[in-house]
Parts: sequence; C-alpha cells; structure tokens
Amino acid sequence: MYQFLVSFTVQPEHRDDFIRVATKTARDSLANEPGSRRFEVIADEENPEVIYLNEVYADAEAFNTHASGPYFSAFFAEASAYANGPTWLMRGNAVGDEATTLD
Repeated sequence: MYQFLVSFTVQPEHRDDFIRVATKTARDSLANEPGSRRFEVIADEENPEVIYLNEVYADAEAFNTHASGPYFSAFFAEASAYANGPTWLMRGNAVGDEATTLD
C-alpha cells in the first residue's frame, strides 16, 4: 500500500469550503478510482487553520492515476484559491502484509 500524509494551511474564512471540497474529492475518488483505498480529512487539534489529508492507494501507480484524474484537478482548482499546500509530511509504502493494531 502506498500512503501519504500532507497538510494544508487554510484561510480561516474558507475552512468549511476546504473541508467540503476535500470530502467530496474523497468520496468521488473512493467510489470511482479502483486503486483508492482510504482518504481521510483530519483537522489539527491545536491549529484550526491546518488540515491534513491522509491517503492510501493500492500502489504508487494508483496514486499517479488519481493525481492525473478529474477529482484531483477539481480539488486544486478550488482549494488553491484559499489554501497553501500541500506540505508533504510522510509518503511511502507500508511494510508487511497488514497494519499492526491493538484491540
């Protein structure tokens, strides 16, 4: 699995707009891009202007398909007007077959 975490700094008056467009991109990508596995929109607990996108794809090729597709383009066409980013915080391939979790 190819995964990454990015952050955006969003103008406060457009925070709801950013969350709306990011959530729409998440829904559309997961529904229509076979290699999309997870797309989370996460608000920073200390700074309301920072929003993280945590995304998981089957592999780097699936991400590249997403990045060249219509949902990615539509997201940036809107969000770039009021958000700075992305700032890449982490990207890479999961090691092992499954995630380790505590029950």
